[in-house]
Amino acid sequence: MGIKRPGDILSITSAQSGDNISISGQFWYETDTRSIKFLTKIWSSGGNLATARGQLAGCGTQSAGLSFGGWISAVSNVTEEYDGSVWAGGGNLNTARMVLAGAGTQIAGLSFGGYISAITNITEEYNGATWSSGGNLNTARYTLAGAGTQSAGLSFGGTTGANYFNITEEYNGSAWSSGGALGTARLNLAGCGTQVAGLSFGGATGSVSAVTEEYNIIGKSI
Repeated sequence: MGIKRPGDILSITSAQSGDNISISGQFWYETDTRSIKFLTKIWSSGGNLATARGQLAGCGTQSAGLSFGGWISAVSNVTEEYDGSVWAGGGNLNTARMVLAGAGTQIAGLSFGGYISAITNITEEYNGATWSSGGNLNTARYTLAGAGTQSAGLSFGGTTGANYFNITEEYNGSAWSSGGALGTARLNLAGCGTQVAGLSFGGATGSVSAVTEEYNIIGKSI
């Protein structure tokens, strides 16, 4: 068990493969399915968006994705749902926006911030069919990032066009409140994870950045 060299043959059950297979190019034999398998790590083509656009946001999973907003020839309110192979129209955003952020799932999505003809603090919640108004961000900004869920969201970074922000806000399903600030203020960054275990990475601070930060909400004794 535990062989990690490409080309080595390992005999394990299918349940054990997650703990023992990690290197692209590795073969193994599954004793319960009686099959030889080969690990490869690749990107492959998925179904194209129905509406081409840039500077949009998204959330969800590979088999249940959600895309919303962006820029076509103007700011867009288009929402599309992905089923693992094709995108189909969903309920449009109430407010068309670009360079916004998102979090949550296909049936419980969250969109916040962005740019219309000015910076916005708008938050909207998606129920799998329509968007409705949520609690506005305390600080309007765009090119921010997000993580978490509709009822436990996280927003961080971004800009007003004049300043890079280290602002972090936490969403409880109805309102945003202040969280712990980023160590490095950035715009055009990305994020993932949860409200209590978030991850921010990349972005720009006047030049492109490789900074990665981890967010944790933990109880501390005093």
